[in-house]
Amino acid sequence: MTGSEDPRLRELVLLRRVRDRIDRDYAQPLDVAALARGVHLSAGHLSRQFRAAYGESPYSYLMTRRIERAMHLLRLGELSVTEVCFAVGCSSLGTFSTRFSELVGMSPSAYRRAVGGQGTGIPGCVARQVMRPVRNREAGTGRGGLA
Repeated sequence: MTGSEDPRLRELVLLRRVRDRIDRDYAQPLDVAALARGVHLSAGHLSRQFRAAYGESPYSYLMTRRIERAMHLLRLGELSVTEVCFAVGCSSLGTFSTRFSELVGMSPSAYRRAVGGQGTGIPGCVARQVMRPVRNREAGTGRGGLA
C-alpha cells in the first residue's frame, strides 16, 4: 500500500480480512480482541467499524456463521444437538440454544424435527441462501417459513 492510498479503503481491507477469518475459522475460539490484534486495531475500534461496514458486530456475525453451519449439520441429522454445538465452536449448550432460537425462531431440536433431511442434494451455496437464519429484527421483511 502506498502512502497516498485512502485510509478508509485500507480500513475496509482490514475489516474484510476480519470477516474472512470469521468465515474460515468460525469453529475456532474467536473473540473480538483476538480478531482486532490480527489486524492491529483496538477491539473497540474494530467493533465500531465492523458494525458500520456490515450492519452487525463481529460477535453477531460470528454467531450467525456458527448458526448457519449448525443448521446444515442439524439437517443432515448425523450429530446430536450437543455435538453440533461443539462442532460449530460454541462452548455452552445453553448459549448455543438461546442464540439458535433467537436467529431461527425455534430450538435446535425443534429445527431438526421440522427440517430433517431437507436440503440434501442441494448445493451448499444454494442451501445457505434458501435456509439462512433470519434475525428477529429482519423477520418482518416478508420471508416466511423455513425454506
